[in-house]
Amino acid sequence: MAELLDGPVLAAVDDAQGTDLRSRGGALLLLQCDGRAAGTEAELGAQVLRGRATSVETTDDPAEADRLLTARRLALPALERLGRVLIEDIAVPRAQLATVAREITAIAERHDVRIFTLAHAADGNLHPILVLDPDTPVVPDAAWQAAGDIFTAALRLGGTLTGEHGVGTLKRRWLVDELGPEQHALQQRIKAAFDPHHILNPGKAL
Repeated sequence: MAELLDGPVLAAVDDAQGTDLRSRGGALLLLQCDGRAAGTEAELGAQVLRGRATSVETTDDPAEADRLLTARRLALPALERLGRVLIEDIAVPRAQLATVAREITAIAERHDVRIFTLAHAADGNLHPILVLDPDTPVVPDAAWQAAGDIFTAALRLGGTLTGEHGVGTLKRRWLVDELGPEQHALQQRIKAAFDPHHILNPGKAL
């Protein structure tokens, strides 16, 4: 496991739980190893982080490990206290993880939208979570524009619109940007071959 929580997420957890994570650094990376080589792998991870991170803590005690993982488990409940959450998921090559994280921060500032980022860092899978006013019945234009910029950034950096959750209906308008017109048309023809009368889940795919 390699879970990354950005600064805004840490601040939200601090506010919800009375902790002081944000003062210790700009982000939190949680690594967990298992199996026969777990100790060796954990030490290699710590070596990589030493000199780059503000601080590095390691443990092989289950209770202490559980304490370190608490921040990750509390992240989403902490964000739900702040408003209506719109959870997105993109994935980029791992070498582009830091770049896209910085771009998400800039996108939030540009559109004046609150965005909190969690990431499964080992596979470059990020969850930029937009927190919206719960009293707003529809997703505001600024949030759509921010989401569009996030998806565009992911594609530009060699990634994909979704790492886990699928395209669904919210991301359908960006699908052709990832597939390209030829691939998109091919998938539509395959769908039509099996469903010529468009009765299977109409309007929900492609």
